[in-house]
Amino acid sequence: MQLKFLGTTSNSGSCPTLFLTDRGTYVVQGYVVTDPEAIATAQAREGGLPVTETLVEIPVELLKFAPQGA
Repeated sequence: MQLKFLGTTSNSGSCPTLFLTDRGTYVVQGYVVTDPEAIATAQAREGGLPVTETLVEIPVELLKFAPQGA
């Protein structure tokens, strides 16, 4: 998978960051969600939270780097 850097809201250039992949998807570098209530909510919904996935928190401002209509 190839990543194309789209932007970051970090002053240090680390996290959070938004990337576009060569597969037409986005990869988000963000803060791992460890809050038990948030995790339980995600697990309780239909489809749940598979063991191959995790929750990542990003600021709304990061989405300004996502192309419109993509």
